[in-house]
Amino acid sequence: MAFVEPVTLEARGVRLVPLALAHEAGLKAAAADGELWNLRVTSVPEPHETRGYIETALVTANRFAFAVTDAASGEVLGTTSFHDIVPNLKRVEIGYTWYAARCQRTHVNTTCKLLMLSHAFDTLDCNVVGWRTDNFNHTSQRAIERLGARKDGVLRGHALRRDGTIRDTVMYSLAAGEWPEVKAQLLYLLDKPRT
Repeated sequence: MAFVEPVTLEARGVRLVPLALAHEAGLKAAAADGELWNLRVTSVPEPHETRGYIETALVTANRFAFAVTDAASGEVLGTTSFHDIVPNLKRVEIGYTWYAARCQRTHVNTTCKLLMLSHAFDTLDCNVVGWRTDNFNHTSQRAIERLGARKDGVLRGHALRRDGTIRDTVMYSLAAGEWPEVKAQLLYLLDKPRT
């Protein structure tokens, strides 16, 4: 039995379902909302690369990818994954996350992270959940920090960007003992009126 089994997670009008080739058109549409593939510091596929992006996600060891969908309509809003899954350490990372521009800075990301963190800590009994992002992706860094994750450090010269430049990677984590307070904060953020 795998540590991370296929699962559907749902709350607050957002449903995470196992990513499949059937989500290709929806992911293309989500990426087109904001032409997200033009962002230098993300891994959003260009429209003609979407099928390959999904195929890679489905065969990559130690990764479980979700399509982020609207629970009512089934519309694909984006994608996110558990990755770098280390069962013997009870550790997962959350990443490969991107949403249609219209979903950014809404409840969607907070809801997805609440669902994934709840699954990781409450169901899988993880010790640690991690994140990594490009050192120039300040939007992602702020979003991760808003979740309550702690910055672990920077891996210099760690990975290649799509444009061939070498990036530094900023690492974050959240430990199981920190989860109850972070969960309370995420629920508070989701329940407070948005201005």
